[in-house]
Amino acid sequence: MKIKEMPWFDRPWTRLRKEGVDKLSNTELLTVILGSGTKKSSSFEIANRVLSNYHFNHLEELSLIELTHEIGDEILAMRLYAMFEMFRRTNRLKRGGHKQKIRSAKDVYDIFIDRLDNAKKEEFYAILLDTKSNVIDEHRISVGTLNASLIHPREVFNPAIKASANAIILVHNHPSGDCTPSDVDKSVSKMLYNAGDLLGINVLDHVIIGKDSYISLKETGVI
Repeated sequence: MKIKEMPWFDRPWTRLRKEGVDKLSNTELLTVILGSGTKKSSSFEIANRVLSNYHFNHLEELSLIELTHEIGDEILAMRLYAMFEMFRRTNRLKRGGHKQKIRSAKDVYDIFIDRLDNAKKEEFYAILLDTKSNVIDEHRISVGTLNASLIHPREVFNPAIKASANAIILVHNHPSGDCTPSDVDKSVSKMLYNAGDLLGINVLDHVIIGKDSYISLKETGVI
């Protein structure tokens, strides 16, 4: 059914205004977000089609290319893609994930969980800190399976040296959801910890993020 074929009082925008957003179905919510739709399909038709294949939590996991394929329009896909990113940032703010000071591994988790929760590959980051553990910057070092031969100290510490960082915290995710450190995780952590010691840049921790969980290699005694 096209929007123009609906009685005006049954259209999602009218129901939202009169009854409240919590009264809308998932299809109606997505219809409002998508707006006018495309030349070929109304937003209601697109929402019906997309939600017959995906729940919202699975829709959020799609890449922009996948969203464009499902919706059939790049601009509408970008609107939805941006909306999911806004949700992630909102959640991070609610958890205090934009704290400028890192006090614990939980603070690191709060910063990265929305970014890495649905990542399909391992992503390895370095957080740069000043003498008071305030965040100066963060850098993504690599994407893909963590490998000691690919994580060279130069790539990790060069940004820290340029920023005159006092310390760094290493972060990476396990797409499997199990944040138990592997032997490679441990060896890479020890290698970088020793390299930082030589350079005078402390490696304060290495936090592994899984599915709704994390492990601090400092707290577990690995470094």
